[in-house]
This record gives sequence, C-alpha cells and structure tokens, in this order.
Amino acid sequence: MADKVGQKFMRSNLGHFMKHFEGFMVFVGVVGPFATLPQLVKLYFTHSQHASGQSLVTWSLYAALSLLWFVYGLMVKKLPIYVGNGISMVLNLLMVIGIMIHAGVTF
Repeated sequence: MADKVGQKFMRSNLGHFMKHFEGFMVFVGVVGPFATLPQLVKLYFTHSQHASGQSLVTWSLYAALSLLWFVYGLMVKKLPIYVGNGISMVLNLLMVIGIMIHAGVTF
C-alpha cells in the first residue's frame, strides 16, 4: 500500500516539484541535526552541572531511532535519509555519553 501511495505522490505535480529538490533535502538533512549543537556545548562546556536535567532515556531513544533511520536510508539508497540520520545519531550519542559522564545513569 505504501508503494502505491508513494507512486501516486511521485506522479503528482507536487511529486515532480519535490524531485528537483533532492540536493536541498540533503542540505536540510545535514544541517538539521546540528540544532543539537547548543545542547552539546552546554552539556560539555558551559553548564555541565545541569546534566542531570537532561533525559538519558530520551536522548538514547533519539540515538536508537536515528540508527534505524540511518540503516533504512542505506537500504533504500536515499542520501538525505542516511546522511542526516547518521549525523543525528552521532550527535545524539554524544549527548548520551555526556549525560552519563556528568550525571551518571539518570532518567
């Protein structure tokens, strides 16, 4: 069913329009995960004493979900999916590591 919906979308006007923006979507996939950088800077450099205020469970789930999307992107050979989620996975893992270093295992 998902294949049929995807095929219909790609044949639509919006699908044809979006097809021309794959390069832009790669850019979005690369830049988007860097929204995590302010959290990483606070965690590692400026406010590490507040690490216990970060949710280890949440950041761990973000990392695990990014891993799944990364693998999926590799399987379907879609650059925007695996590039963005690969970067996101690394940054989320850095958050997990930082929380564990500064606050230990917390929820």
